[in-house]
Amino acid sequence: MKRSIPFGEQVDISSDEDDVKPDRDLDKLLTKTFIDDQHLEELSEDDLVRSCRMYQEYMQKLPIPSHRGSVIPFTSWMGLASSLKRVYGQPLHYLTNIQMRQWDQLRLGVAKEGVPLDSIIHPSKAEASIWAIEEIHRRTSSHLHLSKLWQADPRHYAFIDSIVPKLPTPSK
Repeated sequence: MKRSIPFGEQVDISSDEDDVKPDRDLDKLLTKTFIDDQHLEELSEDDLVRSCRMYQEYMQKLPIPSHRGSVIPFTSWMGLASSLKRVYGQPLHYLTNIQMRQWDQLRLGVAKEGVPLDSIIHPSKAEASIWAIEEIHRRTSSHLHLSKLWQADPRHYAFIDSIVPKLPTPSK
């Protein structure tokens, strides 16, 4: 996938909210704000809320896959999430990525910590669980709540996927 601008290039995100076209502007916004690890500039609270609104609107437009491929073996929740991103070519919501990390942390110190998860939970059930959670996060999360979370976590961009698929064109 080609990026519309290089990672290091600055992007102006100060335009009016009415002029925002999430499909095109989101890639630029993600490039500047979330993906560029060298990005040290702090966003104003208004810019952060605007970024979260754009992100949430974009994520709401992505369809949840309705067909399931083959069974995907996995050893961790984050590993399964990573495989799903590759197989379906779409990102998972920030909150879903955080949830997968938390589920992996829950396993630390238990007797079956080293046992691959696909031998404990059937891969189809695990995948269906992730897509159910993803649908909740995409359709019901508040951009204001996201902005509070992102403001509290200076490395929030590490849990925002850089996959930017083409959105389906609306039928007329």
